[in-house]
Amino acid sequence: MLLSYCVVNTNGREHLLACLDAIRRTHPPEVEHEILVLDNASEDGSADAVRERNPEARVIARTRRAGKAANDTELMREARGRYCLLLNEDSELEPGATAALLEAMEADPLAGAAGAQLLSTQGEPKACAWRVPGAGTALARALFLQRLTVQSGGDRTLAVGWVQSSAMLVRRDAAEDVGYLDPAFFVYSDETDFCKRLGDAGWRSLYVPAARAVHHDQLSTDPDARARRTVEFHRNRDLYMRKHHSRATALLARLTDAWFYAVRAVLAPLIRGDSARWYLLHARQALLPGRGEGIREAAEAYNRR
Repeated sequence: MLLSYCVVNTNGREHLLACLDAIRRTHPPEVEHEILVLDNASEDGSADAVRERNPEARVIARTRRAGKAANDTELMREARGRYCLLLNEDSELEPGATAALLEAMEADPLAGAAGAQLLSTQGEPKACAWRVPGAGTALARALFLQRLTVQSGGDRTLAVGWVQSSAMLVRRDAAEDVGYLDPAFFVYSDETDFCKRLGDAGWRSLYVPAARAVHHDQLSTDPDARARRTVEFHRNRDLYMRKHHSRATALLARLTDAWFYAVRAVLAPLIRGDSARWYLLHARQALLPGRGEGIREAAEAYNRR
């Protein structure tokens, strides 16, 4: 069995090197493997650093920036392994994680994807597996019962709706079966759509708590960067709903999301979290997801330079 580690990086040199160090420390020695790194037109010397410190890795260096779904798809098409372990550059596998993911997939021939339990930089478990979005999850969010949509937690491997791709093992046959990830999702909701299509094709997505990986909290505090992420997040949530559900359900999701964030904005002075300004931005983008410039536009501007 050959395992392909597939890492996408954009200007994350130090995180990327730590990610590759973690692969080296935690890889099961009995499993043949390869490491592929796709550098998304970084400007921080990431590609050269990998070539110098990790000569065994195959580096695909883009000169133009593309979205996460397109980059993950390119890596899986280039990979030779039966399984592809998709990793963000800011993800670090913990000991036993790869072995646990492989064991779960080998035990279930209908498993198309398996996600690790993600941890914060401080080592706290993060929500990383959910029910697929629909009318029910939209209503739960409107009633502030979003915890009912989370499926990660506990100590048993579970079949779930979707798992986060920051540390997700994919069966290549399953990815080929559904046409890989949809590049229409530049970033955010790409793995949601992928797991939904896997489920529609008869494959399962697993949450594997025995596999643990740190996903560093590296969201920028720069207001423009945060605003672009917010635009992209809601744009792709809406794209998912319109792709898989009726117009009415997509509208319901927009309205309930806008309500959720508007209430959070009112309560912001009383609760821990973001400021009222950021919750209001989320509310606006949820209601009008086609408005504003996101990460896609920033990449397009970079490519024009």
